[in-house]
Amino acid sequence: MEMQPGQMAYDRAITVFSPDGRLFQVEYAREAVRRGATTAGVVYTNGVVLIADRRIPNPRLAEPSSLEKIHQIDENIACATAGLVADARVLVDYARLAAQVNRVTYAEPMPVELLVRRICDYKQQYTQFGGVRPFGTALLVGGYDDAGIHLFETEPSGSLTSFKAASTGGNKSPVMELFEQKYRPGLDRESATLLALEALRSGLEEAGNLAQVEVCTVEQDEGMTRLTSEEIQKYVARLPPAGGAPRGGRS
Repeated sequence: MEMQPGQMAYDRAITVFSPDGRLFQVEYAREAVRRGATTAGVVYTNGVVLIADRRIPNPRLAEPSSLEKIHQIDENIACATAGLVADARVLVDYARLAAQVNRVTYAEPMPVELLVRRICDYKQQYTQFGGVRPFGTALLVGGYDDAGIHLFETEPSGSLTSFKAASTGGNKSPVMELFEQKYRPGLDRESATLLALEALRSGLEEAGNLAQVEVCTVEQDEGMTRLTSEEIQKYVARLPPAGGAPRGGRS
């Protein structure tokens, strides 16, 4: 982020607004998210698919399972993270605790929107008090409850937005553009997974390499399911060529 004249007087403390009403520390946290791995989510008929680029630093030596980008929060809720990994882990732990407290208190799963608002309230507190910094991570939270299927994006500022298809993290613009072109209501799980993979590919470097992606679905009556590497590559093989028509006559 380019430094503007006079900005240094206002970016040292989270509690100080600039004269034009900006909190620079929050904007820097958004920049940390933009430098993170790309994630995406798509709502389908009875569930949601979440996908994330794991960016394994050394594929020959690193254990891929230790670089988890998609986390289960409860039986009916999962999230994909982008930005600072350690910040994301703290938020995931907070969300899991909130979900379990709700189960113990009310003997039922926590509604997705209520959990997301609880996470965002927690994030917002870290934009309001001195001596702390904002969480440099964004979460895509997907799940289901009695009200239906949900996909939310949470930002470092503590704001939240509900989407039918969404992306966050690095280079999200081409992913969102493809969603705007190709998303349609009433997708089944297979079509949603193919769309999510195709969209993520458009936002990746290295010619859209999908060898290191992580994919999961959260579906009514089934809960969270992680796709194996073999299952993911079967979907990848069915994707249309970049910028081309779908293989096998799919539309």
